[in-house]
Amino acid sequence: MGDRVRVGLIGAGRIGGRHARALASQVPGAELVAVADANFAAARAAADEHRIGRATSDPAALIADPTVEAVVIASSTASHAPLIAAAAAAGKDVFCEKPIALDLVATDAALDAVAAAGIRLQIGFQRRFDAGYRRAREMVVAGALGRIEWIRDTMRDPAPPPRDYVATSGGLYRDMTAHNFDCVRWLLGEEVEELFAMGAALVDPMFGELGDVDTSVVSLRFAGGAIGAIDNGRRSGFGYDVRTEIFGSEGALLVGYARGTPLLHFSRDGVRSDHVEGFLDRFADAYVEELRAFVVGVATGSPTTPDGADARAALALAYAAETSLRERRPVSPACFGRGAAAGHPA
Repeated sequence: MGDRVRVGLIGAGRIGGRHARALASQVPGAELVAVADANFAAARAAADEHRIGRATSDPAALIADPTVEAVVIASSTASHAPLIAAAAAAGKDVFCEKPIALDLVATDAALDAVAAAGIRLQIGFQRRFDAGYRRAREMVVAGALGRIEWIRDTMRDPAPPPRDYVATSGGLYRDMTAHNFDCVRWLLGEEVEELFAMGAALVDPMFGELGDVDTSVVSLRFAGGAIGAIDNGRRSGFGYDVRTEIFGSEGALLVGYARGTPLLHFSRDGVRSDHVEGFLDRFADAYVEELRAFVVGVATGSPTTPDGADARAALALAYAAETSLRERRPVSPACFGRGAAAGHPA
């Protein structure tokens, strides 16, 4: 490996375009050398924009390219698991947008391929790389809030996605709440022992017609005794809404309550805020930072997170939430260990 990690990008759509810009000009130690997209025109446009010679409509060709040392996957969800397995077979480290797959069987097969090849797999849960969320995690770990008692995590989209997207999304819990599940696990450093989900189609009857919900609350109980709640909506009515409250015996943190102030710290000494200049697009910096972490891991041989196990944990929690909603009872995600399939406990 030379001075820079040579990266191939699969997927040149909305998030792929963002990753292309980051890899081409914002991530030290990275060199974007090839772009693949099923739509060749999109691949060619991204390659031309960043003055890259190689563009293809064949992701297998990109993975097989001997000049590509690591692969970033930002293509359609259905392609993630097969592409991870192909990259693993080629011995190339992978950064992949979430999810690995929408079912546990395909997820486990991809993770088996990763383990057999011994490659590095990082998953795109970008909230872990946001300045406010990272500071919150550091403070929880340092004990600044004392014993954690309660966490609330909110995510609402500005407007509902189109019907075609919803029909293939895997549903609210696998598509949207997966981010919340990962965030609360990471912030508290604990697993969810039990959850109870309530949901309804309150925003648009389309969701009910497709067997989905657009509004949900999931109550959580963590291994360490803390409790929490995740609330999601497919429409906020006022813009993109992502925020978190963490309460402990010695204080509280509020993350994401203002565009320019990603973290508020409440304590006996008053209220303090961490201000990030130019924080315009909510997770713009986080998308760059997650790729920086990946490239550093590839270059140095060090572990990267979130990894495949984190992706699987979020999916198992989504399975548990779906089961709880359907059966109207509390469910443990432990029911969805290795061997779980089609939404049924192993």
